[in-house]
Amino acid sequence: MMESLNNNSHKHTVHHVLAHSYLLYFTLFLLGIFLDFIYNYKISEDIIMAPTGFAFLVFATIVILWAQKTGRDFSKTKELKTLEHFYRGPYCYTRIPTQWGLFLLMFGFGLVVNSFFISIFTIIAFLISRFIFIDKHDRILVEKYGEAYTQYKKIVKL
Repeated sequence: MMESLNNNSHKHTVHHVLAHSYLLYFTLFLLGIFLDFIYNYKISEDIIMAPTGFAFLVFATIVILWAQKTGRDFSKTKELKTLEHFYRGPYCYTRIPTQWGLFLLMFGFGLVVNSFFISIFTIIAFLISRFIFIDKHDRILVEKYGEAYTQYKKIVKL
């Protein structure tokens, strides 16, 4: 019974950490839009910006949807005690596919609308998330899953 309570608290904690990361992205995105309306600095006048940004939007959407589907498959598994349980879908390439997808989605939008502030704040949000929230996320998962997640972190660096 106590183990079940601990698993639920870990699960809640991981989602809590990720929710803070997503809130940071959203807040800096809104700040970028606000500053763009005031100052209207452009990244470039090159016509390739919008198609590149659109490609990022499409790719990011695919990555996020793929990560969410794979994540639902994780929840169907009773125990995640071996490396193979983590090493599926986009998680073969990155431990944080939703974070990468969110970064590419927002950065792509910044390129489509040619917004300096949205693009810069997206990079700042990613760096803060990576070095604060994702590190906490990884520590929680190492504590919860032990050696299996530690091995996974050694193989999948991003």
